[in-house]
Amino acid sequence: MKRGLALVLGALISCVASAQMPKLDDIMKGVGGLPKAPAVGSSVGTGDAKTDTAGIKEALAVGTERAVNSLSRVDGYFGNAAVKILMPSSLQNVAEMARMVGYQKQVDEFILSMNRAAEAAAPLAARYFGDAIRDMTLEDARGIVTGGDTAATDFFSRKTSDKLYAAF
Repeated sequence: MKRGLALVLGALISCVASAQMPKLDDIMKGVGGLPKAPAVGSSVGTGDAKTDTAGIKEALAVGTERAVNSLSRVDGYFGNAAVKILMPSSLQNVAEMARMVGYQKQVDEFILSMNRAAEAAAPLAARYFGDAIRDMTLEDARGIVTGGDTAATDFFSRKTSDKLYAAF
């Protein structure tokens, strides 16, 4: 039972962590496009690829730190409707039946416990996001800037999902 709950919790944390990442995409919208190569005779003050990548990494690091700080406090998940972990769909019928026969409190406590576990796990997950940022390539940075509204989320999903799943 504990092993199954841990597996479900890990999958939920991974999904919820991914759900939090669009805030990073909002940060990235203001960064602008990366140049493919510096133009000959370009004006002073234009960034080179290395500087642009460093800026993107910094923006992602700041966004990740803020998300972790927000999610890891009490009610970081439970009190935030956008990321609150609800009863998994596979258990909703069981939960409804339990509620109808007088186990409302236990169902509510189960939902609260999933959210508290996610709040406690958020700082650990930050390590995996930090690793992904540190390992980011110039192509990854370009993909985030030019890839649309979910590009940062997609990047983190590719780079962290397996590690998060294994850890949780």
